Amino acid sequence: MAGDPRGAILQRDKKTYAIVPRTPVGLVKPEELERIVNVVRKYEIPIIKITSGQRFALVGMKKEDVNNVWQELGMDIGKATELCVHYVQACPGTAVCKYGVQDSLGLGMEIEEFFSEMDLPAKVKIGVSGCPFCCAESFVRDIGVLGKKNGWTFIVGGSSARHPRIGDVMAKNLSKDEIIDLTKRSLEYYGDKAKKRERMARFVDRIGIENVKDAIL
Repeated sequence: MAGDPRGAILQRDKKTYAIVPRTPVGLVKPEELERIVNVVRKYEIPIIKITSGQRFALVGMKKEDVNNVWQELGMDIGKATELCVHYVQACPGTAVCKYGVQDSLGLGMEIEEFFSEMDLPAKVKIGVSGCPFCCAESFVRDIGVLGKKNGWTFIVGGSSARHPRIGDVMAKNLSKDEIIDLTKRSLEYYGDKAKKRERMARFVDRIGIENVKDAIL
């Protein structure tokens, strides 16, 4: 909204603001946690909320404090209202999880790095799961990636919103590079053909999954 501080979201009371620092695939460094605690105490921010996107929302700050909070945090803005990739959600995968069969954290970091600044018709959420337990909710994300022993499965068109939709499997047994390339082609096609604020699930319903497959595979 015009007049709102950079990277801030006006809250229900029409007085206070929330911010969401960027924490790619939910990973946070100790020094970042320390800075979060420091600004919450210094500026008396009443709520720290862990979001569904594996991020911290700092909620209830005064308008005049927002810019100082960002400066003292020294963290990038996590997109929360813009028309772009909002976040890449990822499970621990082979980094630590005994069930992991693919490196979901590594792939998730690469996907976020490649596509976080891409302008899109609507917000996009991406889930990367390192095994078939699908802890990153890959089947209900705009784009989902699921790790199996023989490679990655690529999924498009999931939604957990008002009209839920299970995403369609587009391809299986893919390499990391093939996943990144397919993500790029999917987002470019979506960006070219979707209506403004039309989420991926509704876009797939309108265009038809076979037409989407023909365009990106």
